[in-house]
Amino acid sequence: MNEKTKKITLSALFIALGLVLPLLTGQLKQLGNAFLPMHLPVLLCGLVVGPVHGLIVGLILPILRHFTFGMPPLYPTGISMAFELATYGFVVGYVYKVSRWKCIIALYESLIIAMVAGRIIWGIVQMILLGINGQAFTYEMFMAGAFLNAIPGIVFQLIFIPSLMLALHKTGMVKIYKKELLKRKV
Repeated sequence: MNEKTKKITLSALFIALGLVLPLLTGQLKQLGNAFLPMHLPVLLCGLVVGPVHGLIVGLILPILRHFTFGMPPLYPTGISMAFELATYGFVVGYVYKVSRWKCIIALYESLIIAMVAGRIIWGIVQMILLGINGQAFTYEMFMAGAFLNAIPGIVFQLIFIPSLMLALHKTGMVKIYKKELLKRKV
């Protein structure tokens, strides 16, 4: 299978996961809000397939899910999530791709930078969309929506994604190295 076909196939797999995973937590909205099931495949796509595919998967996933299952509501949630997830997919993939070494430390740096960037973009888009309707988007709403309510999902992602990437490394699908084994050339 050539590289382009492989990337498209993997992107389709991550879209399918993004459509299905929220069904596992859909009965309990708070559980879904806490574990962020659509975020996981987008972050993985950016890491495994690359920043461009991560961006595309993140951008279309919430909108596709809205038109397929009616959730999330398109305005303002789905639109702001599309920008947030696109940012996650692109930033995690880009930061990891340009890292000097593909190691656990680089993986964590990529995840944390992407999570912060995506939440900032989500807040900006929410502020714009709610401002169009004459509604306020306060700092407290931003902190609660972006960080406080998402703590379980953030912790889960910071544990699960590196574990999965290490498992994928063992299959040869991705490369992760122990940083201490590599000698830096200054």
